[in-house]
Amino acid sequence: MARKAFYSFHYELDNWRVSQVRNIGVVDGNRPASDNDWESVKRGGNKAIEKWIDSQLFRKSVAIVLIGEKTAEREWIKYEINKAWNEGKGLLGIHIHNIKDKDGNKTSKGKNPFEDIKISGKLMSDIVKTYDPGWLFFSSAYEDIRDNMADWIEAAIKTRRQHG
Repeated sequence: MARKAFYSFHYELDNWRVSQVRNIGVVDGNRPASDNDWESVKRGGNKAIEKWIDSQLFRKSVAIVLIGEKTAEREWIKYEINKAWNEGKGLLGIHIHNIKDKDGNKTSKGKNPFEDIKISGKLMSDIVKTYDPGWLFFSSAYEDIRDNMADWIEAAIKTRRQHG
């Protein structure tokens, strides 16, 4: 049975890389918002954005934060992380800087967004695992994610259960 995942990411900068991860097909993911949908949601203000995120997280077993160069700076990424954790969902991060964009370029590695969030006085980065696929010269980031994401998800769900 495929897990149902919510993908958290910086839309403007990382949409192309994220689409590559989504196409791997290891999990059933949330439907990505089109530019028009997202603009409509944003016009509704913070409450509308929260409601949209909450609906996207509904019935998902895991939240996967796809970490690009500036993901950690995004206010809504932090909201999504906290919401997923508070709802008892598995949570993990995958750095995507080694996945090429539509022009064949990679980007700089982004900061771990879990380093900025505390849960019960502990840094979330001490609990939630992040992965940096493709750092070895003999594997591509795409292949690394494809071959390991299912295991990473199960580990994240197990970790979340251990932390009540």
